[in-house]
Order: sequence, then C-alpha cells, then structure tokens
Amino acid sequence: MVTIYDVAAKASVSAMTVSRVINNTGKISDKTRAKVKRVMEELGYVPNQTARSLVLQQTKLLFLLITDIMNPFYTTLARGAEDAAKRSGYRLLFGNSDESIEKESDYVTTILTTRVDGVLVAPAGDPSLPHLESLRKHKVPFVLLDREVPGIECDIVLGDSKDGARRLVEHLVAKGHRNIAFVNGSPSVSSARLRLQGYQDGMKLSDLAYNERYVFETSFGPLSDLTEMGQWLDQLDPAPTAIVAGNNVLAVEILRLFRERGISVPEDISIVCFDDLGPYSEVEPFLTVAAQQAYQFGYMGMQMLVERIQERETALPWKKIVLPADLVIRRSVKTLS
Repeated sequence: MVTIYDVAAKASVSAMTVSRVINNTGKISDKTRAKVKRVMEELGYVPNQTARSLVLQQTKLLFLLITDIMNPFYTTLARGAEDAAKRSGYRLLFGNSDESIEKESDYVTTILTTRVDGVLVAPAGDPSLPHLESLRKHKVPFVLLDREVPGIECDIVLGDSKDGARRLVEHLVAKGHRNIAFVNGSPSVSSARLRLQGYQDGMKLSDLAYNERYVFETSFGPLSDLTEMGQWLDQLDPAPTAIVAGNNVLAVEILRLFRERGISVPEDISIVCFDDLGPYSEVEPFLTVAAQQAYQFGYMGMQMLVERIQERETALPWKKIVLPADLVIRRSVKTLS
C-alpha cells in the first residue's frame, strides 16, 4: 500500500507538505502543490479519510434518512439530495426507516458512531422527537424533510399538504362527486394530519358534510394485508364514488384492492392521490395527483444542511420552506352527471 511517506520521498518534499496538500491547509506554492498531486496520481495514492477527518474535524460525509425507499417521492428526493451534496463536496450515506421508529433509532445510533457532519431526515412521525434531541445533544446538524415533529425547532422543507389535499377534493366535486372517502397515513405523522385538514376544508368549502366514517387511517407505507381496508370500504353507505389517497403508495394499495375485487377505475370508482408515481407515470399517465416537487425537497434541504454545517458557529435563524403541490389532471376521475 502506498503511504504518505512514499509520496513525500518521490516528490522530494516532507510528509507534512503532502499532508497540507491533501487537506488543503497551510501555505504551499502552486508549483509544489501541483508536483505533489502529480506524484499522488502516478503512485495511485488514496488519502486515509479517517486520519484526514481528525485533522479537519470534518468527515465530509452526510446522511440521508428517509421513510420508504419504494416510494418514488423519496427516490426522487434522494437524487436531489445527492446532487446537492456532491456539488458541495460531500459524500452521502443513506438509510431507510420503513416508517419504523425502532429502525429509525438504530440508524440514529449508526449516524452518531459514524461521525457524519450532518443529517437530512424525513422522520417516521411524532415519536421521532427523542432521536432528533439525541442528534442535537451530540451537536449533529440536521434538516427535516416532508414532516414536522412537535417540540423541535430546526430547518425544514415541507410540501403544502393541506392545500394540495383540498384541491384534490375540489377537483372531484367539480366532476360531480359528493360521496368522497379518504385513505390516509397515521395521525402521528404531521403531513397526514395536514392532508386530513385539507380534505375536511375541501368538503366544507364545497358545502359537503364531513363524516369521519369515510376516513381510513393506516401507514403511509405498503400494506401487507388489505382485509381491513376492504372491510371499511364495504360498510360505507352510501358507497363512495371517489377516494382520495393520502400518498402515492396508498393509491397503489387501493388499486391493488380494486384489482382483486374486479373494480375498474374510473368506470366503477374514481381515485386521486397526493404525490406522483415518479418518472414512470409519464409512460402510462393515469392517476390524477397533487404532485410535489420531490427533487427540490432533497436539493434545497441539502443546501440548507450544508449552510448550517459551514456556519455552525453562527446562530443562524431557523428556516422553513413550504413548496406548493401542482394539480396534475389525468384519467382516474369519472365525470358524474
């Protein structure tokens, strides 16, 4: 293995000079710097990142913790985060909590032992508070994405969940629907609470009564068993003519239930959802959605995190960015007379 001393000997400089070139510290002439870099390349020398991080007090590593890697919203978000991290000279580690507080706890432990410089996190829900407090206790900068957690003040990038859900309801009403059901995530998740409020506002502004029996609450992630949702749907009287799904994963689960039952969309029932299905939705555009700016969530969140890391000694005010959702109308809604 090539060492720093091998580079120093071939370049006819001291090991300290090589170290300064690697870490971009100290006063070194451009000629010497270029010579050392040329020798490093010739010998195939790879700097010891652990030693380098001890010198700089930085690992140049960041961590992205999301809740569902299967959700196209988060995969697109991750792309934005990675692009922004790379542009700022950071490498990105990744974790997927699967909407699990327990799994999230394990990842927070990994984050603290890995000594990353900062964390971009979509929390599993309100019970994530102790995990965020632990990051703050250990002075690890973090930015929240998509979800707020009561009791913690920090930088955050959110979507306008309330407005997006309201617009989905109003679109259904404009198409003649009156019996509109809502399949949502857990009330322990802030975005689910806001989307429920948007659904309620949409019904109220359309002079339609809100009936809690028409709301089914579950996890935002994939469902292993559709039985409970099917039983809920069967007991609704009158039967809904349309369903609003709280996110794209739930929309897919509803479509799976309908396929098992031989129910056609939109011929038998209409469906709309929050979040798009990613780039593949352009191949066979079908679902009407409130599409969030997933890439911008990741990119802007990462920019905020890097700024917080670089200015960690400065008491910068917390920033909150709310990105609007765009109503994208496709073929999943039937017009009723």
